[in-house]
Amino acid sequence: MRKTEEYNLTLDNEVDTKKKVKQTNEKLNVFEIFEAIIAAFFVITLVFTFMFRVFSVDGPSMKPTLQDGDKVVVSTMGYKAQKGDVVVLSSTEGLKKPIIKRVVAVAGDTVDINFTTGVVTVNGIEEHYTDELTTQQFDVAFPLTVPEGTVFVLGDNRGVSLDSRSTQVGCVDERLIVGKVLFRFFPLGNWTVE
Repeated sequence: MRKTEEYNLTLDNEVDTKKKVKQTNEKLNVFEIFEAIIAAFFVITLVFTFMFRVFSVDGPSMKPTLQDGDKVVVSTMGYKAQKGDVVVLSSTEGLKKPIIKRVVAVAGDTVDINFTTGVVTVNGIEEHYTDELTTQQFDVAFPLTVPEGTVFVLGDNRGVSLDSRSTQVGCVDERLIVGKVLFRFFPLGNWTVE
């Protein structure tokens, strides 16, 4: 009987050991999964803090390119303003929230707007970022040479856009450019922003 009892005891110990090993492995697996989720969250947070940001379009000033409520991804690292880029500007002196506009001219360019014909020219060349005529005049006098370190921006929906035609926005300091709009991700379908 003793051998049987010893054998049963040995079996019981092996079963207990296997259960303990299995429980330890399960705990390790849960811990590894939890650790991977935290690491992924940390990496995503860093990427979207220092390289990309998400913005929501507020208002109709960029129609037809962007619609009110569209969600866009903006590249924020090392951006240098280029004509034609759609950019997000952090709040300016005249505006208390970020705005999305198109860079029409950069430092040294001369912008002229004929509000009768609705034609915008940059350095004597007509710009064609939108088919809409620019007939809405604000309080900035033209022709205007864009000062060093600034950009001249317009909304694509020229009839309703508050932009560099107004001293409320004016020529925008390049340091206020958050970044370039890369693509629209919501609503699904048309991803491009031109």
